[in-house]
Amino acid sequence: MSRTRLAILLVLVALTGFITTLDNTVVNVALPTVQRELGLSVTGLEWVATSYVLVFGALLLPGGRLGDLFGRRRVLAAGLVVFTASSAAAALADDGATLIAARAVQGSGAALVIPATLAVIAADLPERRRAPAIGLWTAALAVALASGPAVGGLITQHWGWSWVFLLNVPFGAFALALTAAVPAARERPPAGLLARLDLPGVALSVLAPLLLTYGLVRGGDDSFRAAPVPYCLAGAALCVLALVGVERRAAQPLVEPDLLRTRSLGGGALAQVLWGIGVNGVFFFTALYLQRLLGLRPTEAGLAFLPLALALLAVTPFADRAAALAGVHRSVAAGLALVAAGLWWVSAAGAGAGPLDLQPGLLLIGVGSALTAPLTVCAVAGVPEHRTGMASGLISAAREISGVFGVVLVGAVLSRRETASLRAGRTPDEAFLDGYHLGLRLAAGCVLLGALVTLYALRERTTTRPRDVRPDEWAGRGARDRDETPAD
Repeated sequence: MSRTRLAILLVLVALTGFITTLDNTVVNVALPTVQRELGLSVTGLEWVATSYVLVFGALLLPGGRLGDLFGRRRVLAAGLVVFTASSAAAALADDGATLIAARAVQGSGAALVIPATLAVIAADLPERRRAPAIGLWTAALAVALASGPAVGGLITQHWGWSWVFLLNVPFGAFALALTAAVPAARERPPAGLLARLDLPGVALSVLAPLLLTYGLVRGGDDSFRAAPVPYCLAGAALCVLALVGVERRAAQPLVEPDLLRTRSLGGGALAQVLWGIGVNGVFFFTALYLQRLLGLRPTEAGLAFLPLALALLAVTPFADRAAALAGVHRSVAAGLALVAAGLWWVSAAGAGAGPLDLQPGLLLIGVGSALTAPLTVCAVAGVPEHRTGMASGLISAAREISGVFGVVLVGAVLSRRETASLRAGRTPDEAFLDGYHLGLRLAAGCVLLGALVTLYALRERTTTRPRDVRPDEWAGRGARDRDETPAD
């Protein structure tokens, strides 16, 4: 591979990861302005934030499978077209329903882009370049996640909230031009696509998170015992059970059962979910806290997250070395424990706190999140090339669905506690603060549980690194290579 093509692929990997992840958090600081201009309720705001992530996560598995069937370049290009066009539609929205629908279509485009990007790394880059490329991609995601509030606040205050979405258009067009460097699929699109796409699996994998999210949002607003909430939650559970049965019998499953039996892949996916619950919860609701209770302007609220972004940038390059020296299970678990500690610190902030009072906790979240970067390498390593799309879709789905759960679960707890506090005679600001504190502490508990899961699920990959192998090469080796050596 020439240096020029390698450089183009690395830029494409970083850019696609950045723009699709930026939409998870860039809108958060703009939400109070969107609420005021479009007349949305808090529930409406939750759907603006979660519709993108929900569709994104729900379609990642079929998106990865389409990459295996049609080829990485075709699917990547199609996803970028959908993502860029729907971003323009979101910018032009003049009511809440249109904005939510455009955000959902954005998510479908991103669901095609991310698995195809990871498949490019796994199949099209030289082996010695894969671990650095994963590190670059993870760093791009981390920076987008952390810098989103600052970018969104700056744009919203000076240009208007619609420019938050218009920002994607030039970047999406540029990324589409770069896809010419991705090798084209050697085979034609397969015949009998509907049979090979496992439509029952696709339907169940989409329906389960939709029912769960709707049930949690309605339960947080009204009551978890009032119809249709119990039916939605029960239906989500039944869809999950049915999906397991369908995938065991499918000739062309959406997710092969053998992949799910891999401890590192299953445990890594669960750890991604638990991490995402905490991080996405703090971004969404702390942005509201900074503007609603502390009276900050959008730019000021966004800049409060900037030290977190800088911590991610500074520490991420050292994550692979930490994993090689201490063991992936220890370094990632330590990172998750730091994130949990940071969430607990932020949850202790009161109505009289200032942005500086939040910084120790936000810095812990940034440093800890950076240390979790090797999770993706461990989850995807060792998967056969013809199943890289499937594995990439699974781990990416876990990360994105966690964003929905972070907003919805923390939001449900916040809404329930806020309502109870109002009935007890607390002021609206005091009631919001009560719910905010409890919601973030729940998120901290989820992330701490993720640390325990990581210690168990990833310990089989921790071995002594040979002296003649560099740390970055060791961190990127596949599961099969390391499983031959007993764990410590």
